[in-house]
Amino acid sequence: MQRKEKEQVVAELAERLKATDTLIVADYRGLTVTEIGELRDQLVQHGARFSVVKNTLTRLAAEQAGTKDLLELVDGPTAIAFIDPEGDPVATAKVLSDVSKARDVLVIRGGLLDGKPITDADVKNLSKLPPADVLRAQLVGALAGSLTTVVGLFTAPLRDLVNLIDARITQLEEQGEAAPEPEAEAETVEPEAPAEESEPEESETTEEEQEDGN
Repeated sequence: MQRKEKEQVVAELAERLKATDTLIVADYRGLTVTEIGELRDQLVQHGARFSVVKNTLTRLAAEQAGTKDLLELVDGPTAIAFIDPEGDPVATAKVLSDVSKARDVLVIRGGLLDGKPITDADVKNLSKLPPADVLRAQLVGALAGSLTTVVGLFTAPLRDLVNLIDARITQLEEQGEAAPEPEAEAETVEPEAPAEESEPEESETTEEEQEDGN
């Protein structure tokens, strides 16, 4: 590869890194060309592009893009799953984890999730989460917020999955603290019954006073 070609590859890779907040890095050693093609087809269905990259050029691109956390993950044969803003990081992590378990050749090194570095263990944990649609449905069911909040959940990009997970945990904690509230409501309702019974007594007293007055 000539120098100009290398510079062009680095520039393109740097732009892709700048535009991608979530990615997963893996060692593809042992995968055949056919298997890599099949893996790409699976990942593209979830909004992820699986690219085999050269370490030297990737390091240069990472430095240009300011993605220094990526440098530690680039060692040996490297492939990167670039997840689009509207892609599904959970489904992507699951596909990669399944291939890693089934063929014992793909080694997940880590990556970035919403711009934050994650380890290989984090990727495995991410793969165990429910699909993004299910996670959103669970979160919406747990929310007692305004309609604007609910609508925002449906329109928010999937790259905000970290915020959704944090919100889900927070809502579950709040539900646990708010559990006694129904009993408190029942206690406030009980005194209302005698208040209704007391009304006839007032009217009887008024009638007696009217008789005495007559």
